Amino acid sequence: MTDQLKHAINAAKTAQINDKQAEATRIASSSAGDQTFDMSESSYKTSHTAIRKARRFAMQGLYEWLVTDRRFDVDGKLGWKANAPHDIAARTRATNAMHTVHIGYYHEMMRDIPEQIEALDALILQHLDRDIDKLDTVEHAILLIGTYELQNRLEIPYKVVLDEAMKLNNHFGATDAHKLINAVLDRMAVELRATEVESDTKANLRTSQKSATKQAQVKPADSTEATNESAIDDSPTASNKPRISANNTSVKRNSASKASANISEFKASKKDADDAKNQD
Repeated sequence: MTDQLKHAINAAKTAQINDKQAEATRIASSSAGDQTFDMSESSYKTSHTAIRKARRFAMQGLYEWLVTDRRFDVDGKLGWKANAPHDIAARTRATNAMHTVHIGYYHEMMRDIPEQIEALDALILQHLDRDIDKLDTVEHAILLIGTYELQNRLEIPYKVVLDEAMKLNNHFGATDAHKLINAVLDRMAVELRATEVESDTKANLRTSQKSATKQAQVKPADSTEATNESAIDDSPTASNKPRISANNTSVKRNSASKASANISEFKASKKDADDAKNQD
């Protein structure tokens, strides 16, 4: 074995040991409460479907956090807190097949939304007709994700944010909850995405105007055709010429008188024939 080959084998072993140590350090820091999420995991999917799945897992994780640590925190039961967001994320990754999920975005939501919970709740409350604690927990989690995306993920169109919130509610929420979620996020979009909403409104207006212009251009031609059809209908034709009624008294014939005349004529001619025969 050459020295060059030995050096290559030793380098590979050293790199493997370093990787194991780094993984052990990451796990230890996570257990200690340090949320060191890897946002650039290239081995996981980053497609639209993968992001949607990340939202679903985040919704479930936030729901679990809201009914445990968050509730205990609000109620002042600080000693009961033992279900931190990073622990929920670690447990979710350990018990689910996450190879089709955008892990980076999932970790981002599980980290940032709990950290920004007060600010996000304040935004939601501005457009809500009830207190936050009166919200169903599933609705609260969905609104937190939608509010977070409207405020922090400007690259995601606001219509996509609203549509994805509706899909989350269809999958996890109550039947009529979509009305409240859509109303809150729609009003919030006007505030947080004012420029985008205004541009979209103008684009829709231009589309409506173009459609109205096309209809106006087609309408005169239709009117001309209708006028021509009316003129054609008014002109005399075989079908609309005046007809003499069969019941018209001026042309009515007495069929009985005609029959009687024919009989008399027949009798007279027969008599003449008989007289001529007798004379012979």
